[in-house]
Amino acid sequence: MIDDVHNSLSKLTTLEEAVALSREANKENHRRYINPELVSMMGLIGFDKRFVKAEGTILWDEDGNEYLDFLGGYGALNLGHNHPDIEAAVSSVSGLPNLLQASLNPLAGALARNLAFLTPGDLQYSFFGNSGAEAVEGALKLARAATGRAGILSCIGSFHGKTLGALSVTGRDKYRHPFEPLLPGVSFVPYGDISALESALAAGDIAAFIVEPIQGEGGIIVAPEGYLTEARKLCTAAGTALIIDEIQTGFGRTGKFFACEHEGVTPDIMCISKSFGGGVMPLSAYIASAEIWKRAYGSMEKAMLHTSTFGGNTRAAAAGLTALQIICRDNLPGQAAEKGKYLLEKLLLLKESYPLIRDIRGRGLMIGLEIAHPEEGMLNKLTGGAIGRMAEEYAGAMVAGELLNRHRIVTAYTLNNPSVIRLEPPLNISCEQIDRLLKALEDILSRHKGLGGMALSGAKTALKSLFKQ
Repeated sequence: MIDDVHNSLSKLTTLEEAVALSREANKENHRRYINPELVSMMGLIGFDKRFVKAEGTILWDEDGNEYLDFLGGYGALNLGHNHPDIEAAVSSVSGLPNLLQASLNPLAGALARNLAFLTPGDLQYSFFGNSGAEAVEGALKLARAATGRAGILSCIGSFHGKTLGALSVTGRDKYRHPFEPLLPGVSFVPYGDISALESALAAGDIAAFIVEPIQGEGGIIVAPEGYLTEARKLCTAAGTALIIDEIQTGFGRTGKFFACEHEGVTPDIMCISKSFGGGVMPLSAYIASAEIWKRAYGSMEKAMLHTSTFGGNTRAAAAGLTALQIICRDNLPGQAAEKGKYLLEKLLLLKESYPLIRDIRGRGLMIGLEIAHPEEGMLNKLTGGAIGRMAEEYAGAMVAGELLNRHRIVTAYTLNNPSVIRLEPPLNISCEQIDRLLKALEDILSRHKGLGGMALSGAKTALKSLFKQ
């Protein structure tokens, strides 16, 4: 047996070898051992580059080319890449036990205290996990246990994760259908529609209404003014827990520490993740009011009903404690508000000049640029409607591909609305870097009067990729 293990050792890739892998060798590993279809899809728009260094808002590929990051890890990099204070914090606790369930971790306790101080209203008790989807799973369980009800209400176009429970409350059929049946008792209402919400709550059987202050994957859809306030009132009246998903909107992204603070709303349960770990460690939490927590878990008999092996581990908690310090110290919410206003105003000016932009919307540094679908023009007819179909699913990808391959700016489209380019850079991005994005967008828009030309440009990139493969 020992000889077998030693023989296996010689065949394993070492860390040093993995770091030094070429772009093609890396793609081959992904193709053979992770997801071959994803490799093909990423290659079609040049999203298979190999990046070898990251710092703040900048990335470098293996050829030494510099890229500007306007994707920001889907909101996980509010502090930028490899923030030195986060790296130092994680290193500083390397001698402490990282996982020790037979004790109470002092860093996790301190982190929960800080969260209770920084979150709105009377939110008090935190449960730590590793991903946003895990936070959503825990929040749904808490709501059911506390209310004794089974029904869960979510919004059409929402995105809360892809684990089974989180997927059950995610509002796009494309992701749901292959895995049905999902959780029973889940229903959906149109986002922003208070009348529909009121009707859905009327029967008194809904444990929780889960909602994003801004629908991120739905296409950066900002809730109508007053929507969260009215939702809070309706949930209170119906005895329904209000769960606000701040996974993408939290930690300064929208110009407030948490987006629900724009309306002064306190949920019963809040889900957080992404930038919580400072862009270095996986970290998530749901935080709840004492009332709802104690109804669900308020006895020693119930104290262990929901647990996580890695939740609140020492290194992750160190990253979380330091991330909260940096966000406050550097006033990242204020930076997001100021720079977001600058970017939004400039984008709206572009929209006036270029009809390819259908809409610009967002708050703080969470902004969506929606690409207009083509009219039933000659090119669309000549291609048998192919251009129109491409616009439905790939308009955002085509713009993102142009930004990456021509201008070395990293962006991506939103999952539930692929016509929307998301702009979510680190919150400490400079105005000069914002101007670089604006100049790149204007170049793309001025060269492509419609999606047809952009599709041809994208096709060239795809063909090059296919030949390389």
